[in-house]
This record gives sequence, structure tokens and C-alpha cells, in this order.
Amino acid sequence: MRLFDVYSLWDIEPVKGNGCRVWDKNGTEYLDLYGGHAVISIGHSHPRQVEALQKQVAKLGFYSNSVQNSLQLELAEKLGEMSGYPDYSLFLCNSGAEANENALKLASFHTGKRRVIAFSEAFHGRTSGAVAVTDNPAIQAPFNKGHQVTFLPLNNPEGVEQELQKGDVAAVVIEGIQGVAGIYTPDNAFLKALRELCSLYATPLILDEIQSGYGRTGDFFAHQAAGIRPDIITTAKGMGNGFPIGGVLISPLFEARKGMLGTTFGGNHLASAAAIAVLDVMKEESLMENARKTGDYLMNEISALEGITEIRGRGLMIGISFQPHLSEIRNELLFRHHIFTGGAKNNVMRLLPPLCIGEAEANQFLAALRETIETATKSI
Repeated sequence: MRLFDVYSLWDIEPVKGNGCRVWDKNGTEYLDLYGGHAVISIGHSHPRQVEALQKQVAKLGFYSNSVQNSLQLELAEKLGEMSGYPDYSLFLCNSGAEANENALKLASFHTGKRRVIAFSEAFHGRTSGAVAVTDNPAIQAPFNKGHQVTFLPLNNPEGVEQELQKGDVAAVVIEGIQGVAGIYTPDNAFLKALRELCSLYATPLILDEIQSGYGRTGDFFAHQAAGIRPDIITTAKGMGNGFPIGGVLISPLFEARKGMLGTTFGGNHLASAAAIAVLDVMKEESLMENARKTGDYLMNEISALEGITEIRGRGLMIGISFQPHLSEIRNELLFRHHIFTGGAKNNVMRLLPPLCIGEAEANQFLAALRETIETATKSI
């Protein structure tokens, strides 16, 4: 049997990681400023998480959601405290796409309606409902196009209200910061207007914080900079630091009913142990503060470089737009300087490093970026 060939892969195989660094099978060391799509939050192979997983698997690795699991209760309590949502409920699942599926389903149950408002360039996942609210027809099969979704431009509250006035909207879903699109942050005024409009028209507001949450922006969730409280928040990626887990934070507005949501593996013993360790490390090592501090440093330094057309983002969720002649800059950083970065649309580099990145690693990247830009500029 062969693997189904759907991924464009670098010819690099990491086999070991520590903090912000990984090593390939040949022993080459790389600085990781991408974290596997913003998944690595507390650092590769953090000893606290390794120990937690080893201890838990030695006792019990898995049982389904048909019995009590005190680890889930501990995770919910700690997540509520750290995120600022102690009064919300938590539904645990296995991924970001699954979290969004359940959020949309819950909103539709609550309202009895079908249509969803999403936003231009949005990405919410690749499963049925999640990909339907993703603004990318290339990854939507005919099966996915039966959902009723209206895409609207960001930062246009008047357009949102026109659609809400029709009375058939089950939910409004928006990313805290658009990641795949190239790091675009909704205006705080727009998020506040969304909150007011959704309350006025009794429509649940879903904040997809799968990439932008878990301390990445310096706040626990990106939307908290706008001072709003959504009805539903979805999270994953950094939640498990590489161990598959997702979550849906649900406001007291919603009433649980047996069987309305469900999953076999969600919140299993290993996943819960991994996620508890992440929260403990984030708190003990002040990683949200570090994300804010190091992110500000990186953005200030990068903005002074030539060849940069725009820099966007907050904390350690950074998008860098380059002039067209710098389209190969990521290849140079990876194969010459051994630094992983991410890509996005329109010649944008994404930086999504582990939240433990320090000034030394930041300076290593800045020196390599500066040299790469200078070399590319001289060659034209």
C-alpha cells in the first residue's frame, strides 16, 4: 500500500525536536518558526508534557466517553481559568475541523436555522461543514456545496446586518485572525459590531481561534483584544502541542442534551493529559507574555528591512508580505539557513513559532532574513 498523494512535501524528515529546534534524519539542525501550522505551542518534546504522557499511558491510555474521566474535568477547570471563560462549558474533540463542525451543529440546533455567514478568504477546515464555510472552492467537493453559506467581506458590519435581517441565519463564524489567507486581523470595531449585531438578531457568534488562540497573540484568544465574548469558541492546534485534541467553549446560552454532540476519541485520557501539561507550562513559563514581547520585537525589526511591503499580525502570529522578486525567500531560508517558515497566499510568509522562542532565536532568524533579502536584491 502507498500513501494517498495529496501533500506537497519538503524532502526533509524531522526525527527529533527540542524547544524551537528540530533535527532531520541526517542530523541537520533546523530552527522551527512554523511549529507545524501553529501546533507547537510550548516547544517540541517539552519534558513536562513528555512525562505527563508517559505516566498516563502507563496507567490507562484510552477509554471512550461512556465512563467518568476526571482528567477532562481538570482540563476544563484549568482552561476556563486561564482563558477567562470559567462560566463556559467545554466539549472535547480531536481536531480544529471537528471543533468547527460541532460549533456549527450546536448553533443550528439552538436556532433551528441552516444558513451561516462566513467571511472572504476564511479557512475553517476541510471536513463537510467546516470546508463549506471555507472560502476556497478548490477544496470543496460537490457534496460540500449543499450547505447554505454566505461569504461577506471583513470589516463591513452593514453587510452583515443586511443578511441578519433576513432572519434565516444559524450562526456567524469568523477567525480571530485569518491565518491561511495571509494573517489578516479583523478590526476591533468590527468584532464589537458583530457582537452587538449577533445579540440584536439572536444569532450565535462563533470565534474560530484554532490558529490564533492558545496564547499565540499575547492574549489567550485573539478576539479578547476587542473586549468581546463570543457565544462559541473553537480551539485546537496549540491546545495539545502536537497531540491531537480540539475543543469547543460553549456559553451558558446553550443547553446540553444527551447525544446532541459526541465523539469516540475526544478528550481521551492521553489527550487530556497532554492538554493539561500545555496549560501548566504556559502558566509557569509565562508564555503568553513571551509571545507578546518576542512578537513585538520581531515585528519591529522586520518592518525596518528593505523588500518588505507589509507586516501584519500580533504576538507570534506574523505575516510578512514581500516584493515579487523575493518569492523564493522561503526556500533560501530553509535550505541554506535551515529555518522553517510558513507560506500563505499572495507572496506572504507566515511566522508561527513555538511560544517559547527567545531573543537569540529571533536574532538568528533576523540575521538570516536580512542576508537572504540582500542576496536576492543584488541578483536582480
